[in-house]
Amino acid sequence: MTISYSNFLTQIRNYTEVDSNVLSDTIIDQFIRNTELDIAGNVDYDDLRKYATSSLVASQRYVNLPADALVTRSVQIINSGTRNFLEKRDTSFISEFNPTEAEGEPKYFANWDNTSIVFAPTPNTTYTIQVNYIKDPPHFNSTTETYLSKYQENLLLHGVLAECFRYLKGPYDLYKLYLDKYNENTQAFALQQMGRRRRSEYDEGVPRIRVPSPSP
Repeated sequence: MTISYSNFLTQIRNYTEVDSNVLSDTIIDQFIRNTELDIAGNVDYDDLRKYATSSLVASQRYVNLPADALVTRSVQIINSGTRNFLEKRDTSFISEFNPTEAEGEPKYFANWDNTSIVFAPTPNTTYTIQVNYIKDPPHFNSTTETYLSKYQENLLLHGVLAECFRYLKGPYDLYKLYLDKYNENTQAFALQQMGRRRRSEYDEGVPRIRVPSPSP
């Protein structure tokens, strides 16, 4: 059963044994966001994968990325129903490869800045592209349920509790306890998302766990 936002706040205050005068909704909300961003930085989980299409402009080297894009995973160009992946390169390669801004069907792309990518050759027509990217993690609040709040409540809970005890300057053993639990949960989540969900049991079999077998 998914926990509600208000119940999550209550749970945090019950664990820390302080009230809303010390841990206000605003403070806990910031801790939730800190934890969400930290998890997104450590775990490439499927819920953050997103796709967007756009049209290139003829004779224009650049295109803006979606506003919620954090990491560009890949770019496909769609030409007459055929999809081709562009090769990712550095901006210096783009400049060396196409110093005269010659036009044609793009073969390469690079991150130009935080909000746009650049192509080579420069598009010679209005090609359709699909950008495959990692999005900014959604924020769990009173109106928004997220994948983490629904399926990884313990991970979110322990991360926020570690933030709280650091903020409260509480007993170090409790801070260490919740930080260790958060790190353990993060590793388990990474194993699930970046391991088991990315492999096929048909091709690779079921993951095996080494069982210690001490000598008699």
